[in-house]
Amino acid sequence: MTTANAINVDTGHLVDGARFKMAMRHLAGAVSVITVGRGEDRSGLTATSVSSLSADVPPVIVSVNRTSSSWPVLERYQRFCVNVLAHDQQHIARSFAGHGGRQGVARYADADWHELATGTPALKDALTVLDCFMEQAIHHHSHAILIGHVCAVTVRPGVQPLLYWQGGYQRLKSTEP
Repeated sequence: MTTANAINVDTGHLVDGARFKMAMRHLAGAVSVITVGRGEDRSGLTATSVSSLSADVPPVIVSVNRTSSSWPVLERYQRFCVNVLAHDQQHIARSFAGHGGRQGVARYADADWHELATGTPALKDALTVLDCFMEQAIHHHSHAILIGHVCAVTVRPGVQPLLYWQGGYQRLKSTEP
């Protein structure tokens, strides 16, 4: 079995990795930037794989590719910030996805940042900011599933989120007349 295929438990047949990726493109997700590190030792990544785990405590789950340049920084600091992006922040999503070859601290250009209680950088005008301590990292194939304890929350009401669907950035369309 290769990493591009998975066994279909019901039939025992392989599920094609490309077909699976195409199916996952039908899941619309809010776009977040996960920021890690401090000072010149900062990095980050763009993610749509962010979810609440429960209302108790409260924890969040973030999926991170362990081949990402941000992974070693995250392991060092054991803290991260989930910055849920607003509809007009595509340029930040692209920067943290590495467009234009940006890496590390260069991904922070073209936006205003401040330091949270954990020392992690946060986007000043994000839709939502979740300041987190990493409780656990569960390694599964190429990724780590992070369970983060949320220690602070900031919300900017009345702003639409940036969404990712079908391989592109999207915006909610109002259903009101």
